[in-house]
Amino acid sequence: MSSGLSIQVTPELHYELANLLYQEAYYLDNRKYKEWLELLSENLIYRMPLRETVEGVGADNISPDMAFFDETKISLKTRVNRLYTKSAWVENPATRQRHFISNVMIEPTGDPNEYKVRSYFLFKRSRGSTHDIEEMFGERNDIIRKENNEWKIAERTIFPDQAVITTMNMSMFL
Repeated sequence: MSSGLSIQVTPELHYELANLLYQEAYYLDNRKYKEWLELLSENLIYRMPLRETVEGVGADNISPDMAFFDETKISLKTRVNRLYTKSAWVENPATRQRHFISNVMIEPTGDPNEYKVRSYFLFKRSRGSTHDIEEMFGERNDIIRKENNEWKIAERTIFPDQAVITTMNMSMFL
């Protein structure tokens, strides 16, 4: 993706940033939530706005006022710490989950230490012995920034393709 800026996205940079997203998926799928938190910037903005069903071609169907969640790294730490307690009954027994990441596109921001990264996600989860499989899919728009010589997710906006979320809960991280 070229934005006309002098900063180019090299194959090596694309590999590094895409690999960060794949590492994130691995941590989440294997319940390494504390390691996942280390991939996030301290001043993180983590949002999933509500998708509305609206009429009209080209109508913006993302709510500017409502969100399924609007988190910071501090609030995510609280959620993660809760998962390691007995009060996280929804994860007992633990769910089986997979995060699939694809269509990774990277665009320079003008700062060589910060990039806009768009990706598609498919999240699947099953519980216990049920035949039901929960899923969610959509697009993520991230800002990934180099901090102390490490790439960190500084901002994420998740756009689910569903207007109605059918997962049993939102304990998963996208």
